[in-house]
Amino acid sequence: MPPPALLRLCLCAAAAAASSFSLRGDHRLAGLFPLHAAARRDDTGLLVRGCDDATFKNHGYCLAQALRFAVEEINNSTTLLPNVTLGYEIYDTCSDSTNFHATLCALARKGRQEVQVLPSFQHYEPQAVAVIGPDSTQLSLTTAAVLSLFLVPEISYEASTELLSLKRLYPSFLRTIPSDRQQVKAIFSLLQRFGWTWVVLLGSDDTYGRVGLDGLQELLTASNVCVAYRGTLPANSDASNPELHNLVRILTDVKVNVTIVFSTRGSVVPFFEVVVQKNITDMVWVASEDWSLARAIWQVPGIQTVGSVIGMAVEKPEPTMLERFEAWKLWEEGAVAERGSSAEAGRHSAGSTRPDCTQRCAGCRALATAPDLYDAQGSFSVYSAVYAVAHGLHDLLGCASGTCSKGIVYPWQLLQKIRQVNFTLNKSRISFDDHGDIHKGFDIVMWKWLGPKWASDVIGTFRVNPDRLSIDPGKIPWNTEDGKAPSSVCSEACKPGEMRLQQSRHKCCFSCMACPPGTFLNTSDPFDCQACGLDKWAPAGSEVCFNRTTEFLSWSEPLSWALLALAVLLMLLIAALAVLFALNASTPVVKSAGGNACFLMLGSLACTCSSLFCYFGEPSQAACLLRVPLFAISFTVFLSCVATRSFQILCIFKLNARYPALYEAWMRRQGPVLFVAASTAAQVVLCVAIEAASPSVPRREYGVRDEWVVLECAQSAAADATTAYTLLLSAACFVLTYAGTDLPAAYNEAKSLTVSLLLHLGCSAAVLCSQGALRGQTETVARVLSTLGTLAALLGGYFVPRAFVILLRPHQNTAEHFQMVIQEYTRRLAAA
Repeated sequence: MPPPALLRLCLCAAAAAASSFSLRGDHRLAGLFPLHAAARRDDTGLLVRGCDDATFKNHGYCLAQALRFAVEEINNSTTLLPNVTLGYEIYDTCSDSTNFHATLCALARKGRQEVQVLPSFQHYEPQAVAVIGPDSTQLSLTTAAVLSLFLVPEISYEASTELLSLKRLYPSFLRTIPSDRQQVKAIFSLLQRFGWTWVVLLGSDDTYGRVGLDGLQELLTASNVCVAYRGTLPANSDASNPELHNLVRILTDVKVNVTIVFSTRGSVVPFFEVVVQKNITDMVWVASEDWSLARAIWQVPGIQTVGSVIGMAVEKPEPTMLERFEAWKLWEEGAVAERGSSAEAGRHSAGSTRPDCTQRCAGCRALATAPDLYDAQGSFSVYSAVYAVAHGLHDLLGCASGTCSKGIVYPWQLLQKIRQVNFTLNKSRISFDDHGDIHKGFDIVMWKWLGPKWASDVIGTFRVNPDRLSIDPGKIPWNTEDGKAPSSVCSEACKPGEMRLQQSRHKCCFSCMACPPGTFLNTSDPFDCQACGLDKWAPAGSEVCFNRTTEFLSWSEPLSWALLALAVLLMLLIAALAVLFALNASTPVVKSAGGNACFLMLGSLACTCSSLFCYFGEPSQAACLLRVPLFAISFTVFLSCVATRSFQILCIFKLNARYPALYEAWMRRQGPVLFVAASTAAQVVLCVAIEAASPSVPRREYGVRDEWVVLECAQSAAADATTAYTLLLSAACFVLTYAGTDLPAAYNEAKSLTVSLLLHLGCSAAVLCSQGALRGQTETVARVLSTLGTLAALLGGYFVPRAFVILLRPHQNTAEHFQMVIQEYTRRLAAA
C-alpha cells in the first residue's frame, strides 16, 4: 500500500513567536484575525511573507484580544471545562496567502508540520480542534472549503454571506454573526415600514456585495418595491475614479430619495468622498452591517451633509462583558510591562516552538487605540464563538459530572456538539440553526451629529424566529427640512378605488384610473379592477362590492297595504252588488242588466280582482303561471257578457224591425251562451298553449339598475297575446255600446259604459307604453293600479248606476216605468 500523501507547509522566514499569539492547552483553537491590512503583492517566490510591514489594523487586534480573554475566562472557570484547558494559535490573515497558510497550519497533524491526506479523516487529529475566523467573506469561503473536507469546525465572527449557509458545500462552517439573509430581510422590512418603493441598490465588487444585493433584489422583485438602478462600487478605487462619478450622476438622474449601499467599508469610503464633492444632500442611505458603524466612513470630511444614514448593526453586547474585557486588557498590559520584554514573556509562556511569520505584530500594544462600538460588537462575536466551542467540548467530554474526559477529541465529533449548543452568554442566547447560522437579529442604528461630533442611536431592532421589525419613531432625527421621514416613490399612490396603469417596466411607475361601475379594486392586484359577482354591485372608483337590493312588491310595504286595501274594497263592492242583485233579481232593472248573466259578470270581475294578489310578495312558480291567465280569462268572460247584452239590446230596438229573423235565430240557437263560451274558450286555449310553450317563471333580473336585483316573472308571449285578445274584445264592446247611445233611458247605459271602456283602454295603453321605462316594483304597482282602475270603471259604469236606481229610486224600478220609457222612445222614432 502506498504511503499516505503529505502536504508540507512552506514556513516563513524566521521570526520569534510572541506569547500573545500562542498558548498551550489540552485542546487548541486557531484564531484567524486581520492584524494588518493587505500585504505587499510583489512576491514571486513560494514563501509566505509576513504581515508586520503592512498597515496595522486596530479592529483585528481587538478581536484577537477578545479570543485570548475568552480562553482565559474559560480556563479559570470551575464548571465549564473544570480539569481541561484551552490553548490557541493566533494567525495574522492580512492577505489571501497568509490566510491559506494559517488554515493549513491549523489542519497540520498534531505535533507535526504537515497535512496528511487520508482516505478517511474519521481518526485525523489536527493541531486545532476548531478554527475561529477569518473575518471577511472572501477569506472565509477559502477557509471553509478546506476545513469542510476534514470536518473541522469553523466559527466565523464577521463573514455573513449567505453562500456559507450551504451545508452541501460547507458542512463544518458556523458563525456568530447573523447571515446576510437576515440582514436582507431587515433592510426589506425597513423599506416596507417607511413605504419606500423607489430605491437604488449599490454593492461592492466582491462576493459580499454581489450576493447581498442578489438576495435583496429577489425580495424586492416579489414585493411592491422597485429598483430604479443597481450599480457596483469599484474595488481598490479612490475619489478620482470616473466610475464613481458616473454612479453619483446616475443617483441624481433617477430622482430617488433612498439608496441602499451593501458594501464593504473599503469601497464605501471613496464613494462618499465623491458624494460630498457633488453636494448630494437630503438622501437616505441604508447601510449594510459592514460599514454602518465603521470609523473610516464617518470620518470622511463633510459626510454630515449627505443626509440621513440608517444602518444594520449586530445586536449590541451586554456592557458588563465589555467592562470585564477592558479591565482584563489593562491588567494584561501591566503584567507584560512587569515581565519587561516579549522575549522574557516567551520563556514564561508555553508558546509555539516553531517560528511563523504570521504570528508576530511588533508594537501592537503601542499602536492599539481605544475600541469603538464596531470593535465591541466584533469582540463579542469572537467571545461567543470561543464559548460555543467550549460548550461543545463540555458536552463531548462529559463535563457535566464535574470532571471532563481526557480522551482524544476528533473535529467531526466536536462539530456535532457545537451545532447543538444552546446557552445564554451575558443575556444573549447562543444557538445555531440547521444552516450553522446563529439565532440572532440586528439593531437598527442611525447616525446623528452633535456639531462635528459623530454618534449613533439604536432606533429599532430586527428579531428572528419569527421575523419582526420594531422602530421607535421618536428616536429618529430625520435630516430633512420638515423633520419627517422623506418619501421615495416613482408615482404617488392612487386614490381608493383607482387602479394603476403601468407606464414603464417598473411597476412602481404608473398613472391612475378609477375602476368603472360594477368593478372594484382588490388590494391584492392594484393593476386590475375585478368584476363584482351577480348579486353585488359597485359604483365607479370602489374598493368593495355591495350587496344588491332585492326589488319586488313586498306584502309588508305601506304601498302594498294601500293597494291591497283597494282590491279588498272592490271585492266587497262586488259581493255587495251580487247580494243586492240577488235580492232584486225579479225587478226590471236587474232583468234589463242581463238577469242571471249579471252574476256571471260579477263573478268574473271578482276573479279578475283576485288575480291582483299574484303580484304581491316574492314571485313564485304558481303566481307567475296564474297572474296573466287568471286575469285574461276572467276579464274575457266579463267582456263577452257585455258584448252579448249590448248586441241583444241593439237587436230588440234597432234591428228587429228590419231583420226580425236575426234576433229570433240568435235567441233560439242560444247565441249569448255560445258567444260567451266560444270567446272564453278561445282565450283559454290561447293561454294554455302559450304558457305550455313558453311558461312564465320567476327570474332574477340584473340589468335594470346596478344596485338592484329585480325579482319578477319572465314576460312570456302569453301576456302579449292575451292582452291583444282582450283589447280586441274591448274594442268590439266599445263599438256596440256606442251604437246604443239613443236607446231608451232604462236600457241606455252606453254613455257610462263607453267612458268605462275608454278608461280601460287608456289604462292598458299606459301599461304597454311604460313596459320599457318602468321596471321592478314600479312596474308591478303600475299593473296593479291599471287593473284596479279598469275594475272600478266597469263597476261604476255598468253596475253602480243600477244599484243606485234599486236603492234610491225604486219608482223607476217598475214595469210601468219601463213601459213608459219604451213608449216615449217609440213616439220619438215615429216623430223622426
